[in-house]
Order: sequence, then structure tokens, then C-alpha cells
Amino acid sequence: MSYSGPRFFAWCDEPERIDAFAAALTALRIPGALIDLMMSATISCETRSIDEVLATVRAHFGGQKSAHVGSGMMLRESERGMTFGLDCYPEESERRHPYGPLKLEAGERKRDFYPYEIPVGDGPRSVEAEAAVAHHLVQGDIEDLLLRLCAPDASGRVPTGACTGEEGWIAPVEMCATYNANATELARDLALSWVNLHDKESVSRIAGTSLEALRARVEAAPRGARVPMTGGSELTRSLSRETVLKALATPPATLLEALEAAAVPDDAWRAAEPQAHEIMELLRQLGEAAEGEGPPAFRAKITSPGHVRFLEDHAPFHVRRLPSGGVVLATHPYRSLWPLWADALFLLGITL
Repeated sequence: MSYSGPRFFAWCDEPERIDAFAAALTALRIPGALIDLMMSATISCETRSIDEVLATVRAHFGGQKSAHVGSGMMLRESERGMTFGLDCYPEESERRHPYGPLKLEAGERKRDFYPYEIPVGDGPRSVEAEAAVAHHLVQGDIEDLLLRLCAPDASGRVPTGACTGEEGWIAPVEMCATYNANATELARDLALSWVNLHDKESVSRIAGTSLEALRARVEAAPRGARVPMTGGSELTRSLSRETVLKALATPPATLLEALEAAAVPDDAWRAAEPQAHEIMELLRQLGEAAEGEGPPAFRAKITSPGHVRFLEDHAPFHVRRLPSGGVVLATHPYRSLWPLWADALFLLGITL
């Protein structure tokens, strides 16, 4: 698990990359916040003008010169402020060292983004309920930041992106969230994952590959070929070539409906929710109370192995249809999307 906050990635064609970077920077930054730009040892600036930043980037971007900015943002769901880092890499740089092409990091330290402790009442503590609260406190922000990076406007420049609590852009089904601008191409997540794991291709270099070309890459693998998976049960520890091809042949609407049907909280999560809602209500009351007033509470750390394990095993999934025709799949950054995909494929009668 990373020691920093979550990382978000987005792909778009190089001719539109700076425009996508500009739109994301505008959507993320607190208006008027200081922006620190670094492109090389001799090309940098510190300013409050987005226009100045973008003029510098447009003048020098390309080859091995990538753009890296740091500034301040406000999380819309939790209404917390923190720093962010936004990077944009040209194609030549990506070929040598795949990092992006667009990458966003939220917070400098892990506790900047993830809650370290929460107020709880004086009754019996529940690790499961506290972990559920930790999920509620960050899940909306995960989805919001992914959309502010990938879809800050209606341009459609970015066809796909993802989020993870780990270091890099790994197989989409092993990320904690993905964005697809077109819900009819949702199977891209599965095909990209196969090509990444079987052919050892960097996701950030192939994320823009057409669905037809990805299908051809899968078909080119030997019959019966399998790739190992993580984050699932003993029965879902590998994925076959034939499973991916069957999923690609499934009507997109049917696949999306199966994912929605599979995104049901499990029994352990449902059992934890009543007390989690009590803690959330306590948080609301304390937030509205004057200083020194409000119900009695004490600060409880929610970073123990038990809290983390519960989120890894039970955090719920969210399938979000967007008005634009896109779709977001998401869960807590401590978990991957693979169990959601595995359950959806099972519902469709597609064996792994």
C-alpha cells in the first residue's frame, strides 16, 4: 500500500494532451491558489496565473520535457483542502518511462487524504463500523477527483482513466476506480487488463487502443492461456483468454447491467452500516455544534490492520452511469474492482 494519497491516471492523444492538462488544472485548483510549475532544471515558474503556466507549458512541452505542477485544491464531498500534484507527459517520454500520460496525486502524505481518526461515542467500538465510516468519508472524493481529471468539461478528450491506492497504472480491474467516456466500451477495462498482464504491456501506453485492436490482441494469445489475478477468492485467482473474449462478445448494455447487479454490499458490510450511520450522525452534530459543545465523543484511530483488512475484503462497489454516456466503476482505494468483475461474469454465466 502506498504511503501517499491515491493516484489518478488519464489517457488522451498527444495533440490534445496539453488541453486536457489545462482543463484538469482549472477544475482542480482553488481559484487564486499559487501554482508551482517545473518542466526542467531551467524551466519553471511560481505564479497564481494559469495563463502563465499554460503559456510556459505550450512553449516547451514535448520530447523529454514533461509538465509538473503543484497547487491547492478543495475536495468537494468532504470539504477538505489539500495540495495536489498534476503531471503531463509527452509521447516520447511515455515510451521511455510510462508514468501517465496524465497523473494526479492527492495530498503529500497518506493521512492528508485518508482519515486517520474520527470521533466516536462512548459506547462499544466496532472496527467494522469505523471502517465503513472511513469508506464514506473518502468515496465521494475518489469519484469526484477522477472525473475532474478525466471529464472536467464536455470535450471527451479523455476516453479512459483510473485510480489506485498503489504506485502506478496497473491492470484496470485491479485498480480501485475506472472511468470510461463511453459505456459501450466498458469491456475495455477487461481487455486492457488481459493485454497488460499477459503481454506485459504498460497500461498507460495502450489505454487508448481501440476495442477492436484489443480484441485482436486477446485472440492472438494461445487457447487456454490464463493470467493471475489478485484481490479475489480462491476461485477467482486467474482469468482465461476465453473469458475475456466472451465478455467482449457480450452486448455492452447486458455487461453494464450485470456489473450493476453485482454491486451489492455483502452481509458483513450491511451488518456494519447501522452503527456506521450513528457515527456519521455524530460527525454531523459535532460539525454543527459550537466549539466545546455537542455530544460527548473521543478520537479513535481507524488505521489498524483490522480496519484496513475490512475495507480490503468488504468495501462496496459503485457503478455510476454518467449523463454524458460514460460510466465510473469505483470502490475504496484499499480494494480492487476485480471481485466486482468476477461476480458480474458469474451472473452472466461466463466462467473465469
